[in-house]
Amino acid sequence: MTNPKRAADGPFAVEVTQGTKYFWCACGQSQNQPFCDGSHKGSEFSPVKYEATETKRVFFCGCKSTDHPPLCDGSHKKP
Repeated sequence: MTNPKRAADGPFAVEVTQGTKYFWCACGQSQNQPFCDGSHKGSEFSPVKYEATETKRVFFCGCKSTDHPPLCDGSHKKP
């Protein structure tokens, strides 16, 4: 499996709205980070759906190494 492109050195803070579906970029190629813009087409990557259960701020992974996609788990701090 190919490793995704690291899109950022930290998470993307996003205000999400309850009941809204978001599609997180798993490949790191999207120009609309942290969300998918279709740049993964032709690759082994697929976007990850996130449905907000409440309106709040969440932190989407920017390094693409999280063990809990699509949310940040601090993996960007690992060497």
